[in-house]
Amino acid sequence: MKGIIFDFNGTLYWDSQLHYDAWREYSKLLRGYEFTDEEMRDKMFGHTNEDIIEYAIGRKPTKEMVEKYGKEKEAVYRKRCLLNPAEFKLAPGAIELLDYLKENNIPRTIATMSEWDNVEFYIKEFHLEKWFDLEKIVYSDGTIPGKPAPDIFEIAAKKINVLPADCVVIEDAIAGIKSAESAGIGKIIAIASLEPIDFYKKMPMVSSIIKDFYEFDKNILDIPLRA
Repeated sequence: MKGIIFDFNGTLYWDSQLHYDAWREYSKLLRGYEFTDEEMRDKMFGHTNEDIIEYAIGRKPTKEMVEKYGKEKEAVYRKRCLLNPAEFKLAPGAIELLDYLKENNIPRTIATMSEWDNVEFYIKEFHLEKWFDLEKIVYSDGTIPGKPAPDIFEIAAKKINVLPADCVVIEDAIAGIKSAESAGIGKIIAIASLEPIDFYKKMPMVSSIIKDFYEFDKNILDIPLRA
């Protein structure tokens, strides 16, 4: 594999529970009762705020509604991040892996359905510029279909100038895994940051399952020759 694409939420940063809590609160506001666990897995992770709101209210939301509810929910989410400093850090083994990728000049980027306000927050708080070309990060800008559509990973592979078939994608969400498969990604690795390992074993498109980034097999990466 010549390049690596990371999902962010629940992958590089284990914040799934924070999103669960925030969207449970807002789903109750939107429709009168909370999302179930199954709905959270299938309809929330990897999807855009617009997709989630549309599902919750059962109709196409106005742009004003998407902006209002989306910004309110994300502001609550970011506040919860900062109120949990012990948990507000990159995933176990992530820094070591990112340092390795940088040292060996392996093409890499992030492909997340988070919107810019959150991405900017992550860049600032986690100093992502240490490891990533910020111009190559792909995020929900209002033009990219949400996962499981393949677009986000196709765009990310193009940004790092690697064919999708030569890329590794690391994901935690069903929608993200399906998106990577549809994009023709060569190797999909599931990280069991919230779900149990057995949850991913029934997915034939998943090449391997890791509990954290210490378990990532660096031998699958093709280190470019140095000049």
